[in-house]
Amino acid sequence: MRPYPIKRTRVRSFELQSHLVGDLLELRPLRPEDWAGLFLVASDPMIWEQHPVWDRYREDVFKEFFREALETGSAFVAIDRRTQKIIGSSRYFGYDGAKSEIEIGWTFLARSHWGGNYNGEMKRLMLDHAFQFVDSVIFVIGSTNFRSQRAVEKIGGERIGRRETNLQGRVV
Repeated sequence: MRPYPIKRTRVRSFELQSHLVGDLLELRPLRPEDWAGLFLVASDPMIWEQHPVWDRYREDVFKEFFREALETGSAFVAIDRRTQKIIGSSRYFGYDGAKSEIEIGWTFLARSHWGGNYNGEMKRLMLDHAFQFVDSVIFVIGSTNFRSQRAVEKIGGERIGRRETNLQGRVV
């Protein structure tokens, strides 16, 4: 008799919107009622000046971004644990189970929280969570968004290539 080994594969579906809590901030699933608080942060033109969608500070443009974020089912709102105020957002995108890969992106923070530890903690929380489900995480950053490029480098990210995407993050 010839043995036929059976390989058991444990399948875990990616939990795109867990509640993630760190020392500085809390990431929770984005909800429709977060609109006012998040737009208050996003209405600062300096946040978007290096971004491919540089006019996202405008209400009509941000409204589309917010709608898409809700539709993904993978967007978070970032809350400063000390003040309990909304300070930004981020999301997962492009989960590929076959490649065991996910993207983290669409991240922005209030300028009052730039240059410190908030972005690093946000990314660490999301990375730690993602690595429970995937082998690799990628960040897709606009070629002129030097602040975001430096922020990802600060947490150990390395540029591995270039891909052309449209403004919704889809590869073209």
